[in-house]
Amino acid sequence: MKTPIVFLIFNRPELTAKVFEVIRQAQPPMLFVIADGPRPDRANEAQKCEQTRAVIEGVDWNCQVLTNYSDVNLGCAKRVSSGLNWVFDQVESAIILEDDCLAHPTFFRYCEELLDYYQQEERVMSIAGTNFQFGQKQTEYSYYYSGFHDCWGWATWRRAWQYFDFEMKHWPELRDGEFLTQKLPHKRAVKFWKQEFQDTYEGKINSWFYRWLLSCWVEEGLGIRPNVNLVSNLGFSLTDSSNTIAQAENIPFANMEIEAMQFPLKHPPEIIEDKQADQITQDHRYTRSFLAKLRHKLKRIISS
Repeated sequence: MKTPIVFLIFNRPELTAKVFEVIRQAQPPMLFVIADGPRPDRANEAQKCEQTRAVIEGVDWNCQVLTNYSDVNLGCAKRVSSGLNWVFDQVESAIILEDDCLAHPTFFRYCEELLDYYQQEERVMSIAGTNFQFGQKQTEYSYYYSGFHDCWGWATWRRAWQYFDFEMKHWPELRDGEFLTQKLPHKRAVKFWKQEFQDTYEGKINSWFYRWLLSCWVEEGLGIRPNVNLVSNLGFSLTDSSNTIAQAENIPFANMEIEAMQFPLKHPPEIIEDKQADQITQDHRYTRSFLAKLRHKLKRIISS
């Protein structure tokens, strides 16, 4: 590999070790590690954070390791966004994995080739490793263009991240205009995203990703999605020291199967958003009932 990898970690040493092993096999020349600090009101969390950071000491290949560890808890939105600002102050592009996102080995080559292929293409702002079509929509090419972006294993460039707007300064104007109506496939989607963005704007949702998604939409930037699923999110289950498991039930996106990307990549002939595929993603992943269930389960997992 020639592309740096960014590894986002916190307080889950077991999951971190699993994802680290895949990174170790890929052997990137640079590894940026971003970690949040423990919450003072959580028993044993400082110890878990230390154990998680100790996993990084397992780097045994020729690699420049750069760490950005916070002593205090910044929370998801501020920790990830400030960490990525730090990364893109130093490099032009990077592949990004969270501590619960297990990638197929071919994910790294897929990202690396597309980072190079679209380096100068301003319309493309991210490369995702996830596919949420479940066979309902497939393409003859290796990937398709989406209006959605994703954070479960992805890659981007400094030229795109420069548009990240933590303050969501354009949101009030966009909220009160026709922006979402023109962007989204139906009224349910408009209602959904209006509420999600508003809750994020008001600080009710502690999300860096929604801020990033809106930033991409403001710039009319497209994301790339693979025709097969390359990343599985393992973060819906957690094994603690007592071997008890808190697991998210009835969530189809938990622990999805991963497949190999075939090479050489087959590139689509035109850069056009696949609106049919995006509607499938909207109607299955981005729904009020699904996110309510997801947040309830994640709250149980994180607090355990």
